[in-house]
Amino acid sequence: MAELKERLLPPRPASAMNLRDSVSRPSASGRQPLQGLDVLGLKKRGQGLRSWIRVDTSGNTQVIEVDKFTMMRRCDLPARDLRLLDPLFVYPSTILGREKAIVVNLEQIRCIITADEVLLLNSLDNYVFRYVVELQQRLKTSSVGELWQQDSSELSRRRNKSFDNGFGNSSPDYLPFEFRALEVALEAACTFLDSQASELEIEAYPLLDELTSKISTLNLERVRRLKSRLVALTRRVQKVRDEIEQLMDDDGDMAEMYLTEKKKRMEGSFYGDQSLLGYRSNDCLSVSAPVSPVSSPPDSRRLEKSLSIARSRHDSARSSEGATENIEELEMLLEAYFVVIDSTLNKLTSLKEYIDDTEDFINIQLDNVRNQLIQFELLLTTATFVVAIFGVVAGIFGMNFEIDLFHQRDSFKWVLIITGVCGLVIFLAFVWFFKYRRLMPL
Repeated sequence: MAELKERLLPPRPASAMNLRDSVSRPSASGRQPLQGLDVLGLKKRGQGLRSWIRVDTSGNTQVIEVDKFTMMRRCDLPARDLRLLDPLFVYPSTILGREKAIVVNLEQIRCIITADEVLLLNSLDNYVFRYVVELQQRLKTSSVGELWQQDSSELSRRRNKSFDNGFGNSSPDYLPFEFRALEVALEAACTFLDSQASELEIEAYPLLDELTSKISTLNLERVRRLKSRLVALTRRVQKVRDEIEQLMDDDGDMAEMYLTEKKKRMEGSFYGDQSLLGYRSNDCLSVSAPVSPVSSPPDSRRLEKSLSIARSRHDSARSSEGATENIEELEMLLEAYFVVIDSTLNKLTSLKEYIDDTEDFINIQLDNVRNQLIQFELLLTTATFVVAIFGVVAGIFGMNFEIDLFHQRDSFKWVLIITGVCGLVIFLAFVWFFKYRRLMPL
């Protein structure tokens, strides 16, 4: 991995080093020219050059620097599709099938897949280099398998002729180059999202269990951050799932992604038109009858042009119909990774439900504590009312007036006893009323 990273990193050009030395060298006046300006950055932004990693069908890698317009002409893509690959902007996951390329923007993997090559934005992210290494291994393994299949196809055809006649002579299940590159991108994105979901699960469940046992501000803040991360990850996983599902539901989009077949059909139609033109020219030269030199050549060219247009339309219509009918292999590929990403989404959904259940449990606990506080406050208010009766009696007997009760020896004791009994009766009456109204579980 380290050797591949060093090999794929773009080298620093000598002109850039000389330019940097000239910028850092002070002038004759003692001042540095263009101080505070990134001249290299301005130069690169002015040219619009970007470093791309190119992987061909044999698994060979190459670092190229191409500007935006050259890449548009090379892959026949509009500018809006290249903006999806711009690392300065954050776009949701997207898979677009175009006439000559497939634009893939899946998490860290941002690439353009054609029938002959894969172009990735050169980045220091480890997932990009892992994608390149995995794609190289897949391409080399598939090339070895295809060679072995070609060598042994004749022998197996001779030995299993009767079996082939009974069940059909089907070719081995080898995906074209663009689908193998797309498969590696889907696998990398699904694996990355699933690993993030697993890490979130490992962190979430102990934290939620700790929150249920001890409700504190620190634990609540940690759960809040965890829930925000969960919502963001769920949105990304949902977007990848929706993109794959949208491709599976649209047969036309899947048919557009068969780049190798479209390239072969275009080459076949081109060679067919060339052979037709050669046949027409030879036929015209071999005719010995006198022909009008003014009217015949334009008519022959018009006829050849109409024939080529009719053939191209017929071939394109037949190829589109055939591609629409033969999209099972791409549909099976997308379905496999749809199951994987759907499993990841279900995992995140289960975690969100567990967080919601924990929040409901915490709310129930808080409601229970709140009810207990209300009940205690009610009892305290009742006891305060009973104690206030003693204050009323003390206030009455503290007035400045003369009665015979003040001169009796046991009068103070009887006043206290009668007041206490009355207060206790009043308190019990309140408690019975609360229980009768089911305001307190007594």
